[in-house]
Amino acid sequence: MELTPQQLKAYDGSDPSKPIYVAIRGRIYDVTSGKSFYGPGGSYCVFSGKDASRALAKMSKDEGDVVPDIDGLTEKEIGVLADWEKKFQAKYPVVGTVANN
Repeated sequence: MELTPQQLKAYDGSDPSKPIYVAIRGRIYDVTSGKSFYGPGGSYCVFSGKDASRALAKMSKDEGDVVPDIDGLTEKEIGVLADWEKKFQAKYPVVGTVANN
């Protein structure tokens, strides 16, 4: 399955009939099993329905960082992002990719 960033927004947890998706480096994970974290009001809800690569790398929940762009990150931040990716791969199924507009 391939979703545009616009289509991905529909999977932010606001519609209880849809799964909740978070993307990292263009890979979409179904995080519905972590609804308490990623659903509305959850501590990581800012990432839902988006590619959160930059925010995860920077350990940031700032809306402005919740973007796929990882240009200019430090080596340490790239390492942090890789750690997040491993955690997601171990915990959540990959359901698709984000289309490059």
